[in-house]
Amino acid sequence: MVLAAAGVREWKMEQERAAALSGAQTAVLAETLTETEAESLPQIRTEAESQPQQLQEKKKIALTFDDGPHPYYTDQLLDGLAERGVKATFFLLGCNIEGNEEVVRRIAEEGHLIGNHTWYHVDITTLSQEEACAEIQNTSRKITEITGQPVEYVRPPFGNWDKELECEVMMIPIFWSVDTLDWSTRNADRLVDQVVSEAEENDIILMHDSYDSTVKAALRIVDLLQAEGYEFVTADELILE
Repeated sequence: MVLAAAGVREWKMEQERAAALSGAQTAVLAETLTETEAESLPQIRTEAESQPQQLQEKKKIALTFDDGPHPYYTDQLLDGLAERGVKATFFLLGCNIEGNEEVVRRIAEEGHLIGNHTWYHVDITTLSQEEACAEIQNTSRKITEITGQPVEYVRPPFGNWDKELECEVMMIPIFWSVDTLDWSTRNADRLVDQVVSEAEENDIILMHDSYDSTVKAALRIVDLLQAEGYEFVTADELILE
């Protein structure tokens, strides 16, 4: 009986989500998507709904943002994610936290995952073990002072990780499967095309919450991939499955 009730609740939640997407979220979609993207949504939604129920299981995917917190764009991104009920992962630089403590607090309070991106965005494999540990530990300490939560995950800059540090800092590295290179293109349309065309189940997408173009692209990506049946989760859900 418990399983049956749970199944009914899940079905009802799915129906409510579909109704919200076709109704209450229309204004949000109209504001963020291009005309071509918006026109494709009804067809995507109809095709998804026509599939057998067993084929409609959500495909999980994760958005991750490095180098924050940014004093303006991170809040703007959080607003858009909140409107869509989406959780993401933020890898913070220690040097960017001072003066942006409220942004860090908001990230945590709204249920996003916060990770460590070192203090100064350095290649830790070029440092002594003592220096590398300080880069990571000082950043984690600062985050915990603000959020009251331990920091369990680290994204080493440039993807360069020293496994010997795992014994010292007791953290799990998280890398990525799709690198948008948003810092070099700063073109929202190109970012959307790249991610939507390349995205696959269990992908971890690398972006940076430091640019207006990235914020706009990320929210359009969410709208389009949700319509294709993707569920956005924090990165730890993918690496720990």
